[in-house]
Amino acid sequence: MLMFLPGLICDARIYAPQTAAFAGSMAINSYGLADSLADMARIALAQADAAGANQFDLFGHSMGGRVALEVCRLAPGRVRRLALVSTGVHPVGPNEPASRAALQAIGREQGFAALVDHWLPPMVAAQNRTDPAIYLPLAAMCRDHSQAMFDAQIKALLGRPDVTALLPQIACPTLVMTGELDTWANPAQHQAIAAAIGPSELVIVPGAGHMVQFEAPQAVNSAITRWLARPAT
Repeated sequence: MLMFLPGLICDARIYAPQTAAFAGSMAINSYGLADSLADMARIALAQADAAGANQFDLFGHSMGGRVALEVCRLAPGRVRRLALVSTGVHPVGPNEPASRAALQAIGREQGFAALVDHWLPPMVAAQNRTDPAIYLPLAAMCRDHSQAMFDAQIKALLGRPDVTALLPQIACPTLVMTGELDTWANPAQHQAIAAAIGPSELVIVPGAGHMVQFEAPQAVNSAITRWLARPAT
């Protein structure tokens, strides 16, 4: 089974181009109000159990990439292949708590839609923000969530564990991918992730921003096809 993990205030809709293309795949739709990456990983594992999948190929986008690493930490023998996409492995930076708190304040003072309208545009490549087929579904998806979910997920991100020792232990075929125009999780960041993991392939998707799987689905699906063709460990 191929399982997709969404990122911050995203759900299964961001993977619509992938679940339509890969038969038998599933996307986690919600972590509820889980406020730790480990709890989100346990939710993903429980859903794999419910689907009868003892082993699976795991694709994590953005915060979902960090959740995927926690799945690897909790149940390494269950992950056949790993994809870390538009994500990061760095610890919390000195300015990160304040910048995330500023976003939370926008939501509390102006409403959650205002938070989304401030947060989402930089996550999409400039030329794709004007494409209604790309931007409008993303905006609707994010606005369907809540301040409470955003706050819980921010708490999880700010409490993220160190993964420095975990990365070299990953032995399964790993896809490391981001958009060429992703300013949140840039290509150089992913070059470093790929270098820290032995059996990895680095893919930089031209013309895409942070929401790469929705902005450039054909390129992403081609990369997934190649990744799934690699012999699993």
